[in-house]
Amino acid sequence: MWGGRFTDRPDAIMEEINVSIDVDRHLYAQDIAASKAHAAMLAAQGIITANDAKNIGKGLDTILSEIGAGKFTFKRALEDIHMNVESRLAELIGPAAGRLHTARSRNDQVATDFRLYVRDVLDETDAALAAFQQALAERALEQADTVMPGFTHLQTAQPVTFGHHLMAYVEMAARDRGRFQDARKRLNESPLGAAALAGTSFPIDRAATAKKLGFDRPMANSLDAVSDRDFVLETLAAASICAVHLSRFAEEIVIWTSPLVGLIRLSDKFTTGSSIMPQKRNPDAAELVRAKTGRVIGALNGLLIVMKGLPLAYQKDMQEDKQGAMEGFAALSLAIRAMTGMVRDLVPEPDRMRAAAGEGYATATDLADWLVRTLKMPFRDAHHVTGRIVGLAAKAGVALHELPLKEMQAVEPRISKEALAVLSVESSVKSRTSYGGTAPKNVRAQAKAWLKRLEKERKLG
Repeated sequence: MWGGRFTDRPDAIMEEINVSIDVDRHLYAQDIAASKAHAAMLAAQGIITANDAKNIGKGLDTILSEIGAGKFTFKRALEDIHMNVESRLAELIGPAAGRLHTARSRNDQVATDFRLYVRDVLDETDAALAAFQQALAERALEQADTVMPGFTHLQTAQPVTFGHHLMAYVEMAARDRGRFQDARKRLNESPLGAAALAGTSFPIDRAATAKKLGFDRPMANSLDAVSDRDFVLETLAAASICAVHLSRFAEEIVIWTSPLVGLIRLSDKFTTGSSIMPQKRNPDAAELVRAKTGRVIGALNGLLIVMKGLPLAYQKDMQEDKQGAMEGFAALSLAIRAMTGMVRDLVPEPDRMRAAAGEGYATATDLADWLVRTLKMPFRDAHHVTGRIVGLAAKAGVALHELPLKEMQAVEPRISKEALAVLSVESSVKSRTSYGGTAPKNVRAQAKAWLKRLEKERKLG
């Protein structure tokens, strides 16, 4: 490839550090699609003949089929996917293959290929997250009345419903999808035709290739077009936040499935055993989702570090933009699918959930609210009164609703038997009817609304 300027072969170490085909071979479909669009445009502009463009297109289709069938031989000596495809194209159609690279560089070529690849990743991730939301909303509707403890500081705080807890992750996934969709909008500009860095003197039609490849428009600055990797960074940033959400849920599953807690069970499908302890059932799928988050965040950090000191325009450092990103995207994809499977697989333990929901005086806030609502007591005073009553219950070793009314009245004489009715966990969750609250009717309405929205999205395609 460098025969016109170089006379000696590169050192073996140079070849090894320079080669990228092991990674960028995954861009083959995008590379061929961009090359076909480029060849068609060159012919339309009279830069190459229609016959050459036709032969180039047929040859590229043949190569696409060969790679798809596993019959293509990738050669490390040719460095990257671009030169492997071009070399094979020359074998298939002869000298006309050399015309394909007119008015473009590997710089804009790889930038285009990788944008197309990341765009595909974004579309696949959105679909996977929609399936995750579907699973969550279906289970939330099913578990709208199942009472469980709500936590702050990992301490029992107030009763909630299991359906409400699951719906929280539907909302997180919605924000994740929004970030990915925003990233896709900014990504969707075409670098093709920027050439090496300065554009080209050939009368190309960049708008035509952009349209052919599904981009909204060509990128406006040729220097930016070949050197920008914001689209990868932004996607990895969104992926990192998404992975953190999945990891938080995975951590809860690990805790909840512990026999010490016992709020849910997972089947054999998403657990493993021990090589030495026959009784063990380990939540390995959840633990590995937790670990995959490090892969995704690491990919973002790695690329940020690669890019942080690079002057315009293209630098060879940018060859390191793909491997970490591809591994990060693959890790996230697997994590989403694993979490979707666990959501569908998990079995709640409603009796244990209800018992745990009442532990730790979880309905104390309901008593304080009753004092405010019924006795018109300032909340800070009600908080103090309730705290004293909780102290009495703790000293007696009884639940809040089991404390004799006369002992409550010793703290606040105006407390009546009516107050006891608000202290059950069922009453507590039913009372939380404010928008976004845990009341079962709220959960059912939110779950149904999300299922309807997801169904509409599917119909719209």
